[in-house]
Parts: sequence; structure tokens; C-alpha cells
Amino acid sequence: MLETSARLLRLLSLLQSPREWPGTELAERLGVSGRTVRNDIERLRTLGYPVDATRGSAGGYRLAAGTAMPPLLLEDDEAVAVTIAVRTVARSAMPGMEETSLQALAKLEQVLPSRLRRRVRALQQYTVPVPADRADPGIDTELLMTLASACRDRERLRLDYRDHAGTPSRRLVEPQRVVNWGRRWYLVAWDVDREDWRMFRVDRITPRTPSGPRFAPREDPEGDAAVYVAGKASAAAWRHRARVTVHAPAAAVLERINPAVGVVEAVDEHTCVLATGADSLDGLAVHLGMLGHDFTVTEPAELVAHLRDLAARYARATPAPPPPAQSSPAASSR
Repeated sequence: MLETSARLLRLLSLLQSPREWPGTELAERLGVSGRTVRNDIERLRTLGYPVDATRGSAGGYRLAAGTAMPPLLLEDDEAVAVTIAVRTVARSAMPGMEETSLQALAKLEQVLPSRLRRRVRALQQYTVPVPADRADPGIDTELLMTLASACRDRERLRLDYRDHAGTPSRRLVEPQRVVNWGRRWYLVAWDVDREDWRMFRVDRITPRTPSGPRFAPREDPEGDAAVYVAGKASAAAWRHRARVTVHAPAAAVLERINPAVGVVEAVDEHTCVLATGADSLDGLAVHLGMLGHDFTVTEPAELVAHLRDLAARYARATPAPPPPAQSSPAASSR
């Protein structure tokens, strides 16, 4: 009986991986006959695990979604990862998730083996998050689900939106992706009236019902919605912007630049243009100085003037070395 139970648990663990298992491979993994595998599959179904089977040479068994969530079998690292993830969610900016996450966390920790519970508790006791310098806006989980579902179903959305100044507007959009950056969430969507891509902060969105008709799918803006959000969100906070000619290949500059810092455009094999910015001229100058390549700045004028001031200051900070001592004619004749 113990052997059968252990085999069922092993079979269930295999079926929980996202793939289809041929009966012959399951039999080989478990060291039993194909008939025993079929009998064990029926036992799992009796216990409430929905196992789908397909016939043919390419067929096999797969654990399907059911009406109720059955127990999960997790490897050691998976159990630790899930526990840490749930605790992180409990500290997130999603109202209403804290209590549910803590309840799930208590259930997880209760069934963890002592060796894993010790690892998890060490992480809990000796890792401390740095608090945000300002309060993050809370995100309604139902709103996130609504937006994600609209992206999945390709349904237009009517929504009310408030910009950073609080000015309201009504939008008709084709939602593409919901992007998480830090503790903020953004909806990337095609604005139907403006005929262009737009990025909306989720905490400023109020969707209107009913949703609109379906729309044809599009490619993500810039080929990657996350890259698009990183660039737009950073640029929105810049007080000073610059387009800088860098005398180096674009590939070399890209090694030092991520989408949140700027956009690199190749000019030729040896030159590229960096579109970047910062909240201050000092920050922008420091950033350019860390590129590790020669560059030319022609605008804005205030940045050009600031770099000239810095160049003069650095020159004064490094006085020219004294000329080398020259020997006298008398000394050289000896």
C-alpha cells in the first residue's frame, strides 16, 4: 500500500510539469508496466485530479485544470520560491491582498519540512526591504484583472483617465499589455482617437462598461512593451533632455545603457546618437562622463555651457606638471 501511495505521488509530481507525458515514458520513469500507469491514472481521477488523455503516437497524459484546486507537489526550491513570493505580495501595494497572502503564507509554512522552514525563516529574519521614499499608489486587484482580461480577449476599453496634473479625459483604447515596474503598474494600449501608442498608469484609470468590440492584434510598441514603458516613464521625469553624438559603435554604448536611461540609435559603424536626460544638469553630465567613450554635445545650450564649466573646473583641479629639470652645460661636459 505504501509503495502504491508513493508511486501515485511520484506520478502526480510528473504530471504537474507543463507537458504531455506518453504512457511508455511514465512507465519507464516509475518502473512499472503500462497497465499499472493506466490504473494509477484512474486512481488520480478518482481522487479529483483531472487527467486528460489523448490517443495516437503523439498522445499521452496531461494534468488539466479542474473545478477545484487539488493539492500541489513542490520540489524544495519551488516551495521556498513560492513562500518568498507570497510574502512579497503580502507587502505589495495591492489593497485587499495582504490578509489573503498572509493566510496562504501560514498554510505554506505549516506544511514545510523543518529543513525548508529554517531556510525560509532565515530569509524572513535577515532580509529587510528598503522603504520607499514616498508612498506608492495602491492598485485594485480587480482592476488589474479587468485590464489583463481585456488584453487577452482583444476587447476595446472605454476608460476615464487622470494625468499627472489631475486633468480628466475619456479614452477609447485597444489594450496590449499590463506592465509592472517596481511598485507601479502601467497599461500599454493603442489610443484609437490619437492613432498612436499610449501608456497609462493603472492607479489613474477608471474603466467604463460595457467593453467595446474586439480588435485585430498588433505587435508590441518598439517590439517590447516593457522597454516601451521603461523609456517613456523615465523620459516623463526628465527635466533636461539631450541628443548626444557618441563616437563609438552603438553595440558598445548599449552595453552601458538600459532602456530606462536612454535610447541609442546607430549612425554608422563607428558612431551613434544617444537620446537621454536627467532631472539635473549635474546628473546628466555625470551620466555622460561614465559612458567611457568620446562624445559631442551641441544642444541644449545650457548643457553645453555646463560641460564647459565642468571642463574648466577639472582642468584647474589637475595643474600641469612642472617641466623636467635640465642639466647645466658644465655638468654635461664632465
